[in-house]
Amino acid sequence: MSGTSLDGIDVVLVHIQGSGRSLKLDVLHADDRSWPADTRSRLLDLADTAKGPATSRIGETEILHQELASIYAEVIQDVVRASGRTMDEVDAVGNHGQTVFHDPDQRVTLQIGDPALLASLLDTTVVADFRQADVSLGGQGAPLVPYMDWALFTDDSEHRLLLNLGGIANVTSLPPGAQPDDVLAFDTGPANMLVDALAQRLLSRSHDEGGLVALDGTVDESVLDTLMTEPYFGLQPPKSTGRELFGSDYVDRLLGLTEHLDTASRLATAAALTARSVADAVDRFIPGQPERMWVSGGGVHNQAIMQGLKERLAPIHVESLLATGFDPDAKEAVCFAILAHEALNGVPTGMPSVTGASGRAFSGKIFRAGTTSAS
Repeated sequence: MSGTSLDGIDVVLVHIQGSGRSLKLDVLHADDRSWPADTRSRLLDLADTAKGPATSRIGETEILHQELASIYAEVIQDVVRASGRTMDEVDAVGNHGQTVFHDPDQRVTLQIGDPALLASLLDTTVVADFRQADVSLGGQGAPLVPYMDWALFTDDSEHRLLLNLGGIANVTSLPPGAQPDDVLAFDTGPANMLVDALAQRLLSRSHDEGGLVALDGTVDESVLDTLMTEPYFGLQPPKSTGRELFGSDYVDRLLGLTEHLDTASRLATAAALTARSVADAVDRFIPGQPERMWVSGGGVHNQAIMQGLKERLAPIHVESLLATGFDPDAKEAVCFAILAHEALNGVPTGMPSVTGASGRAFSGKIFRAGTTSAS
């Protein structure tokens, strides 16, 4: 998995059995790798400028499509070796690819990292392109993690929330004993994408390690009030978002609104926007009385965000997914292993109650080793 924050590539080696709520999995090894600096810079540039046909660059997109497949192959092989295993023991690879454009209203979503080339390089079946089938049915194509949330974390008596803090924050609501059509999930707004961009501009660092700089600042609630007028926050689910809305232009806007603040307070206000937009979304759009929230993704390590969530979501009990024994940094990569496993077994994993699609999509195209066609 490589997400919208572009903070790196997460790889997990997982043994999976069963299907749906009968899924059993064992995470054998988890690791991550950084993007090559030049590749990350070009991806950021492509994602921030790919706002429609008039600004897209087909040549650069196709070059990166091939380049990313090679990088993914090297990273996967490296992590499998580090686990003490060989590629011969790997049945299949589920690969999300890198999102560079997402506009479900136009039935368009684009993830690059050529899966046919990846299958050839690894000599292993690859399952990829998980979003397009749902988008083609009029859905948002996102978020996709709710299938995993439902399968692994539904409880028969407790109303649970699963929050993932990647580049974008997304929340899943699992009412007690939820069936697939009872699941509600959507993107709430920016998370690491925003605070990381500010850290780069204000601190010349890739991120605010642990949210420690933000913790020293003071949140400007009046700026938050202004930022919360962004129409996306008020949209009814199903909904999804990304760099098209919360990219460099949004960072410029936040910097303009916080010129009167010191650096720590600017970062504190950005972290608070994540917490407030999540809390506002839970209050507005999730019925019932959730009792517990488990948080995953890189943002779980940002103490300013986590502190804000606990304060603004009380009395909901908020804690890291680590409390369940599950690595919060590995969750999204595990999700795409699960979606690949289900696709290979012919199980449709689309969730119309989450995405708004007209039917339950079969998520994932299967690329067999030694071929260049999908099934």
